[in-house]
Amino acid sequence: MLAAAREQASADAYCQGDIDDLPLADASVDGVWSNLAVQWSSDLRTALQQFLRVTRPGGNVLFSTLLDGSLQEVHQAWAALDGRRHANRFLSAAQCADAAEGLALHATQEVITLHFPSALSAMRSLKGIGATHLHDGRSNTLLTRQQLAQLEQCWPQDAHGYRLSYHLMYGVLQK
Repeated sequence: MLAAAREQASADAYCQGDIDDLPLADASVDGVWSNLAVQWSSDLRTALQQFLRVTRPGGNVLFSTLLDGSLQEVHQAWAALDGRRHANRFLSAAQCADAAEGLALHATQEVITLHFPSALSAMRSLKGIGATHLHDGRSNTLLTRQQLAQLEQCWPQDAHGYRLSYHLMYGVLQK
């Protein structure tokens, strides 16, 4: 991600670090913006506290995260084939609220449903955004044509095509 950001010259400076232990000084930035990264934290509360720690008084922390229910179509289709997890599970809105208890979180939620011409194209879109990492690890087996055909039959679809849904939470914390 840093290499891509550097190629696009999207910032004046770059810093690699752990979201749960940011390598920045206290009150060193005017604000924090985290787009779909906090779900990779081992503890959401720790990440949010780190964001607030490095933010100057009067600054804002803006973040988005995936919620439980995201990628349900992936779970449903693969459950019918092999019963193994092929996508991560995410915290519920209530768990996110619990993690932010006492932090004056203002949050909104949204569901975005994308449509694809095939289950394979839906899976490729996940790979394209880097969402193929599983917390519990992934099998190294290849998808056969027969499995793909079965997956297509089990994947939820509607008149617009094969669905892929993201349940999102947008959060704002003020310091």
